[in-house]
Amino acid sequence: MTSIRSVNFGGGQQSMAQLVLAKRGVIDFRTFMFAHVGADSENPDTLTYFEEYAKPYAYEHGIEMVEIRRVMVRTGETRTLYDEITRPGSRAQKIPVKLSNGKPGSRACTHDYKIEPIGRELKRRGATQANPATIAMGISLDEMHRANEAKAQPYERLVYPLLELGLRRSDCVRIIQDEGLPVPPSSSCWFCPNHSPEAWHNLRRTRPDLFERSCRLEELMNARLAEREKPPVFFTRFNRPLREAIPDGVDLLPMFDEDDTDCDSGMCFT
Repeated sequence: MTSIRSVNFGGGQQSMAQLVLAKRGVIDFRTFMFAHVGADSENPDTLTYFEEYAKPYAYEHGIEMVEIRRVMVRTGETRTLYDEITRPGSRAQKIPVKLSNGKPGSRACTHDYKIEPIGRELKRRGATQANPATIAMGISLDEMHRANEAKAQPYERLVYPLLELGLRRSDCVRIIQDEGLPVPPSSSCWFCPNHSPEAWHNLRRTRPDLFERSCRLEELMNARLAEREKPPVFFTRFNRPLREAIPDGVDLLPMFDEDDTDCDSGMCFT
């Protein structure tokens, strides 16, 4: 039986570079799987790029681009991450909030909205422990510490084409530009607590509507925790509400933040 070969497509720069490399025959992958967490959850700019550039490019060059969503087994309902957190009576936390004691909280968004839905599709296509799928992750040389083959699911084998080719994120940008394509934005949920302070400031400055909704989501989660006499959680490491932690009209110098990541790098898959 032929093993499945697929790329976990996050929608950002490294994923798009792999799509270009697949078109050029540099990497041997003709199937890309995009775990769609919901139009109300994903960065709107990522979804726009996906619809206007990534999907048409894949179709034009005979590459299969599969959109996968979370479907509840018992009801058949398609669910989004934002809806699951905000629906009335929900206790779902899901996302990687910061706890009041300064420690990172656990998260289930990666498993529930990426690993499990893609895994279900891989198994539907015949992936098994005896015949695992080969899955390419978009991790580049400058973040190779995030590569971890040991975290593969039983039905898959993880590979890292960008690492094998010695490519950095800047190389990915060049590959995309050389193909005559615009460079996609970083991919992530707009309310992800793994945003760096700089990213939060940028969101407040450029998309105040999404920043306000992020603040309200943090407030909703904490109101529900307070009802259960639980301590609050936060969307930054500063141990105070997002509105206060990211003041209006203040620009930050670029800074490195180990916690800051996006779905494109593979962090949300591993």
